[in-house]
Amino acid sequence: MALYITEECTYCAACEAECPQQAISAGDDIYVIDPNACNECEGLDAQACVEVCPAECIVQG
Repeated sequence: MALYITEECTYCAACEAECPQQAISAGDDIYVIDPNACNECEGLDAQACVEVCPAECIVQG
């Protein structure tokens, strides 16, 4: 199941550059994660976007 970004997103863009799958893009008010592209950083020790999010608003879907 892919990750998603909640309404608490501050639109800081920290997560977008960190995504190895390029699954994160700017939405109208918050960043969004494409569930078809997100693989939750499979094979890595941690999910890159979650690690850099200052608002802690990226959660399991």
